[in-house]
Amino acid sequence: MSTGGTAGSTGGTLALATFNTHLGVDGWGRPYDVVAACRSLDADVLVLQESWAPDGAPSLARRVADVLGYELAEEVLGHGRLLDPDPGADDHWGPPLGLLSGILHVDDDPRWRQRRSGVRRSGGRHGSWGVALLVRVPCRFLGVTRLTPLRRDPVGRAVLSCEVPTGDGTLTVHGTHFSHLLHGSPFHYREVARALAHSGQPAVLAGDMNLWGPAVSLLLPGWHRVVHGRTWPAPRPHSQLDHVLVTGPVTGSGCVLGPVGSDHRPVRAVLAVGGPQPGTGAAGPAGAAADRAPGDRRAHPTDRAEQEPQR
Repeated sequence: MSTGGTAGSTGGTLALATFNTHLGVDGWGRPYDVVAACRSLDADVLVLQESWAPDGAPSLARRVADVLGYELAEEVLGHGRLLDPDPGADDHWGPPLGLLSGILHVDDDPRWRQRRSGVRRSGGRHGSWGVALLVRVPCRFLGVTRLTPLRRDPVGRAVLSCEVPTGDGTLTVHGTHFSHLLHGSPFHYREVARALAHSGQPAVLAGDMNLWGPAVSLLLPGWHRVVHGRTWPAPRPHSQLDHVLVTGPVTGSGCVLGPVGSDHRPVRAVLAVGGPQPGTGAAGPAGAAADRAPGDRRAHPTDRAEQEPQR
């Protein structure tokens, strides 16, 4: 894990966002402005997944940190080749079912070797991708917890952690990107639940968890979801895969934001250690937080009740 030093100042609340960047490209492989997307989140702490770094060049997370003034901790999770943009691209976000597998060749993935003959285009650039924790308030980076490799998952998984002082105490922040359910992610959930047992201390866990909210709550007892709303796929989301969970005396409210170029929509929350829930003036359970940012009265598609897919 590479880290920076110490960031700026904070008050009694902390703005946190999590965003899967989809390697900085759409479903056709066309790049979008990741720095501008992250600037729009205006977060004190930002958790990024699928931060792409071409060989010999800085990662997306490093570029965001340098431009926006964040300190950075990042961990490489996998290697592969990001394909050049598809010459047959149209005005849609991507081709039907054109998700990550269509633009990225994953190193050492036997499933990719089996379907390589059907690829329509080649080229691109080799590199790595990973998870990153960006902080612009005073903090102490605690390090990285590498999770046990899963046989069916061609990439690694990890949790990055830091401590952030707030007006009412210290908040421990964890950022991650979980594996898929079919790859055995419940094993990682159990591993993380044991590793992050805080005995009632204030903490937040945020990231792309590749799992629906009720199942996340079941697998992480003692953690409560702050934001409820569909995040994936970004053009027409039907499921929430990206979550902000808190434990201990932490309150918060937040929302799912609009699409910014990735296949995931960002999630943003405002958190406080103890005291009233941010934006309400009265204490309340974090799991009952609103689906929009405090003070935002604009209608948003996520105001509808969360719909969990049937499988």
